[in-house]
Amino acid sequence: MVIKTFRDSEDLSQAAAKSFIELATKAIAERGRFLVSLSGGGTPMKLYERLANETVDWTHIHFFWGDERCVPVDDPGNTYGQTKKILFDKIGATNIHRVESALEPVQAAEAYAKTLSGFADAPFDFPHFDLVLLGMGDDGHTASLFPGSPVEMDSSTIAVTAQYQDRPANRVSLTPKVFNHAREVWFLVTGASKAETLRNVIKGERNLDLYPAQRIQPVSGNLVWMIDEAAGKFL
Repeated sequence: MVIKTFRDSEDLSQAAAKSFIELATKAIAERGRFLVSLSGGGTPMKLYERLANETVDWTHIHFFWGDERCVPVDDPGNTYGQTKKILFDKIGATNIHRVESALEPVQAAEAYAKTLSGFADAPFDFPHFDLVLLGMGDDGHTASLFPGSPVEMDSSTIAVTAQYQDRPANRVSLTPKVFNHAREVWFLVTGASKAETLRNVIKGERNLDLYPAQRIQPVSGNLVWMIDEAAGKFL
């Protein structure tokens, strides 16, 4: 595990964009493609804004999602829709593999599992992602893996339909099984509101039920925490 601390979210997103392009260029040179799982949230969107101005062979980059809300594409909560406006429309991306968010979560999860299987690396039925981008909530959740959700998951995707913090989830999420087989996993975490939880996740006792972010432990890949000074003030 590596922890990289930046002054603020602007510095973080600038450094992340540079590292993203370097990683993508290397993967394309070595394997002919770059498979990335995107995250929603304010910090990743700043990264995507910067990537829109970067130069790389976008035709060999395949975009997936770690989780998605089952809402219309034009809904502010739809990560694909937001990313499309900020990044895809500007770079002309073609290899976009999104969650069919018009479906109900169970059906959308099943359909997305089939999408993943089309890029599978044996013996698994999901891709060996070159990069996974993740965030962390104030409560320690990541993707749509919430506190109290099942820790052991055999499938590559799950439908998240339980009530959480008094609201229905209605989401699709990839599972730790997929995240943990990635070559590179980056957590992008900013803001003082996450500082205490971040300390507990990184430095505290192992509690996978309470802190789903702790479930992300790459089998052989790199785990990188990119945080700002506010989020890291208790580390």
